[in-house]
Amino acid sequence: MRTFLFVLGALALASGLPSKKLHPLSDEYIAELNSKQSTWKAGRNFAVEDYELFKVLASGAKKGPARNVPVLIHDESEDVPESFDAREAWPDCADIIGLIRDQSRCGACWAFAAVEAISDRICIHSNATKKLLVSAQDELTCGLAGGCSGGWPFSAWGDWHERGIVTGGLYEAYDEGCKSYFLPNCEDHPNKCTDYVDTPPCVERCDVNTLSYETEETYGQENYGLSGEKQIQLEILKNGPVEATMDIYADFASYQSGIYQRISNDYLGGHAVRILGWGVEDDVKYWLVGNSWNERWGENGYFRIIRGRDEVGIESTIDAALPDFSRF
Repeated sequence: MRTFLFVLGALALASGLPSKKLHPLSDEYIAELNSKQSTWKAGRNFAVEDYELFKVLASGAKKGPARNVPVLIHDESEDVPESFDAREAWPDCADIIGLIRDQSRCGACWAFAAVEAISDRICIHSNATKKLLVSAQDELTCGLAGGCSGGWPFSAWGDWHERGIVTGGLYEAYDEGCKSYFLPNCEDHPNKCTDYVDTPPCVERCDVNTLSYETEETYGQENYGLSGEKQIQLEILKNGPVEATMDIYADFASYQSGIYQRISNDYLGGHAVRILGWGVEDDVKYWLVGNSWNERWGENGYFRIIRGRDEVGIESTIDAALPDFSRF
């Protein structure tokens, strides 16, 4: 009954903010966020003048074209644990699964969440014999799913199946694979991220001559979709982290810690993230989610969001695939 009453109260709050029109990144707005709920703490992540940049970062997951992918359905008779963290479940892959990347000034969340989950799954399904990073840069620039102005998460997984995605990691990290990311980290939002950028051209070669683009390609099996709380849990338990698409509202810009639930009604767009676990705190169920806005955002780059009621659509659109080791 306590959780039920909590949920009803949270839903009621969503229609009551703000009481007057405040700038979504102002100190007054942040203070009102903290006064209207108790499950998460709001604070400053972006300067007021960087609201347009935030809106680009928060709307990188496009909706449409029609998402025509097979739907995987797990047998829900299987029990799931109360809490789960993929970093702990596969400790030999914890350094891969636990890596928080930074999309910087490009609306490439759709590519980042995909290649992060792909990297996790390659490590997990190879029993940690293939510990490598898959390149966000290659998918961003040479894939068919989108660019810095946004893209379609399910198409990124389709690219992995159809054309492959090469290895590669962070900015100028030439020892992390074929193609590193083209932008440095926004280590301290907003000081180093004052404008967004366009998509670079596709270059089908590695950063260093000692690596071959063709031999660095990784491939996935046919991609699929899932939806629903227990289906997502079973998928993560069996196969590793997944990519999720969620709606972003203005209050999310100020998330710093706790279990996020929507308070704002100011919709900004779609955002892609990686779900790697779940848990319960003070009778509130949550998902454990990795973002791509650097480790200084949120809970060391992660956030938790209320679980079981499809908060901001996070349980509706899940994308995944398994590695196809026969092709790399």
